[in-house]
Amino acid sequence: MVFRQAKWNEPLIFEIDGNGRIGHIVPEPDEVVRRIVGGINIPEKIKRKKPPSLPRVSEVEVVRHYTRLTQMSYGVDTGPVPLGSCTMKYNPRIGFEAAYDPRITWLHPLQDEDTVQGLLKLLYLLQKWLANITGMDKCTLHPAAGAHGELTGMLITRKYHDLRGQLNVKKEIIVPDSAHGTNPASASMAGFTVVEVPSGSDGNIDVEALKTVVSEKTAGLMITNPSTLGLFEENIAEIEELIHNVDGLLYYDGANLNGIMGYTRPGDMGFDIAHINIHKTFGSPHGGGGPGAGPVCVKDRVVDEDKGVRLGDLLPGYIVEYDEDNDKYYLLGPGKHSIGLLKAFFGNIGPLVWGFTYILMLGAKGLRLVTEQAVLNTNYFASKIRKVKGFSIPYGEKRPRKHEVVVSAEKLYEETGVSALDVAKGLLDAGFYAPTIYFPLIVREALMTEFTESETLENIDRYVERLREISETAYTNPEEARKWPINTSVGRIDEVKANHPKTMAPTWRIYLEKMGK
Repeated sequence: MVFRQAKWNEPLIFEIDGNGRIGHIVPEPDEVVRRIVGGINIPEKIKRKKPPSLPRVSEVEVVRHYTRLTQMSYGVDTGPVPLGSCTMKYNPRIGFEAAYDPRITWLHPLQDEDTVQGLLKLLYLLQKWLANITGMDKCTLHPAAGAHGELTGMLITRKYHDLRGQLNVKKEIIVPDSAHGTNPASASMAGFTVVEVPSGSDGNIDVEALKTVVSEKTAGLMITNPSTLGLFEENIAEIEELIHNVDGLLYYDGANLNGIMGYTRPGDMGFDIAHINIHKTFGSPHGGGGPGAGPVCVKDRVVDEDKGVRLGDLLPGYIVEYDEDNDKYYLLGPGKHSIGLLKAFFGNIGPLVWGFTYILMLGAKGLRLVTEQAVLNTNYFASKIRKVKGFSIPYGEKRPRKHEVVVSAEKLYEETGVSALDVAKGLLDAGFYAPTIYFPLIVREALMTEFTESETLENIDRYVERLREISETAYTNPEEARKWPINTSVGRIDEVKANHPKTMAPTWRIYLEKMGK
């Protein structure tokens, strides 16, 4: 093993503080500027009582500090990030150039529509493209992230039943036991009771179990397809019929769209509502590189025939419309049946522009190719990992996977005491990023792995080879495996202590408070 992560023992930027140092001198405005702008009178009630507690450092110190931090870090520009369900794909730089073009970043949400026709056209087209990709009829770009899109979908479901006069009965949302953790949280936040339904041994929803919980109380069902297990839900047509027969809505969690994009569409499966993760499927940064974007699309389903209300009328936020007679794009605000505004202004424009660029760059054939490559990578990895001692693939082991595969290290743990956590640390020790671990909860010692279309065969081979080395070490010297990582800038930490409220210090101010300073 030759991997060694950079280790600078880098202090916090506040600890570099050099009294009297400055990084930039702001020139005083000359007399001409003073006459044009006038004086700036800050109201006393919003003036700071004392200067902000900012580090006093020179520009070169700032540059060196953050450069060293990047050298100690790992990201998708460094190597594969196979976090299952997160779809951490490479973020094309052409998307960055478009999203951070000053002609976009300097725009203001309150500008007159006539001055932003280009951006409005871009967003209008994105709405249409996303609706088409998902097989839906109308789309809002308003939600700020995937979980925000989920909450939007649940509030639309609530509004749907409210307008139909049955909210006093429609109290329950059904979710599979393999659902993303945010699904039950979103349903609960919208005021519903969550009912869990189990998966069968084949990985599909247990339809017989589903039949026992579907009732007149059912407001809807939240699922993703492919599932968190990476499997296409083979009974989706029967599930759709069960839910619609009790006037429930079928909600599609778009987290796993990368496994079917261009081949099949949620709308064609019978889904009524779908959210889309721009930061997963369409190439904008995920996690710390955010912000995200979670557009929501709906079918043109009738809500109230007498009043002419359809599901699209319930969408939140501002939607871009096109006036063909005047060749003008304009924003249509929330109507009287809309669930309203879930955030300020329009949406997170940066990732939306990035996603637009990604779709425009690839086109229809390119999007299909994304799915093909992602599915191929997953099944190639699955075929390799099945042969590594101590690992298995539960739930329909021989079934082909889509965008991801959940590997179990249960046998490895039972026979050697080396856990999924130890495996993850062993990957870090060799310069690889670990997969999502211990999720979904229905798989013991889970390693949820997703190689997106970005990754090469050689990278996957190296990853599998490292897992083989980990397995061999676990069976021959398990004590060594439980000490990993030793080659990273930070060694093994105490996860319980690190997550304890008494330990966590997310800001410098809180850190000082904890230290009694």
